[in-house]
Amino acid sequence: MSDELQQKLSVVRTEIDAIDAQLLDLLNRRARCAQRVGEIKAQHGEAGFIYRPEREAQILRRIQEINPGPLSNDSVTWFFREVMSACLSLEQALGVAFLGPLGTFSESAATKHFGHAARLLPQISIDDVFREVEACHADHAVVPIENSTEGAIGRTLDLLLNTPLKICGEVVLRIHQHLLSNEQSLDRITKVYSHAQSLAQCHEWLNRSLPGAQRISVGSNAQAAQFAASEAGAAAIAGEAAADRYQLPRVASSIEDEPNNTTRFVVLGRQEAGPSGRDKTSLIMSAHNRTGALSTLLAPFSDAGVSMTRLESRPARHTLWEYVFFVDIEGHRDDAAVAMALAELGRRAAYLKVLGSYPVAVY
Repeated sequence: MSDELQQKLSVVRTEIDAIDAQLLDLLNRRARCAQRVGEIKAQHGEAGFIYRPEREAQILRRIQEINPGPLSNDSVTWFFREVMSACLSLEQALGVAFLGPLGTFSESAATKHFGHAARLLPQISIDDVFREVEACHADHAVVPIENSTEGAIGRTLDLLLNTPLKICGEVVLRIHQHLLSNEQSLDRITKVYSHAQSLAQCHEWLNRSLPGAQRISVGSNAQAAQFAASEAGAAAIAGEAAADRYQLPRVASSIEDEPNNTTRFVVLGRQEAGPSGRDKTSLIMSAHNRTGALSTLLAPFSDAGVSMTRLESRPARHTLWEYVFFVDIEGHRDDAAVAMALAELGRRAAYLKVLGSYPVAVY
């Protein structure tokens, strides 16, 4: 390396060192501000309300709006979410329950939303995820509610009917499925482990690339990775989190049949989220058993100028051949138009439960 090149690099590296020192000072100043927020809350009897999803959403949206580059919005969003996670943990590390084991897409969703400073609490079933928060063993839950190719997650919908928990956030996770194995070529793979849903999402790729391999459904993609790591000739279909956790090389990447495969998760807690400026409200309703009942239920939304973004029917658990409807609408329940629509819906519906109003996911 020439003296001239070394001199030029030395100038830039000295500048980077100075900037790093400034960043460290600013990060610690921010952390001290976060501590003061906690102290003020404690003085006013709100010490338990350390996580405010609407405030975090507002911060992330503002950061994206003022980001001049060259860093992408994805990069700065990840960075600031981790900063907020670390600052929040100075007050108390949030306990987050999710469908385990470690290495699943549910873990990725929980980490994407709460950052790496959160205390992750993997559970063996979606039922247990709900129970952890209901019993106050965890602060929040992250559960899948719908997939863009496979549809609604029925068990989550059923549990939302009776839980006292509120939806206070959502996470949208792009699902990339990878073929993981210690084998170095497809020719040596004789069996593929994965969750049934992931096998279905990669059905056509498997038909083309591994037509003779046995497909074995297991409880989770993380469990599939465990099996693949310990068996000769075995592979797993799983995500990046499982590849990292179980140290499995990627033999093939992004093998999902649908290139836009995405799963939406909801965040559950014991408190309501306040308005953030760009929100969504989820609710469950049922209609009286008479002609035109459903159109009567939907009319208050259009009358109030409220946009409905999702309508999902589900059999009622208590009565044969009757259904409940899961609905997502734009806006917060405190918004005037939404409040008016919900008030009128309450007069018309046989059953109405507002699951929560919460910030739209920040990508």
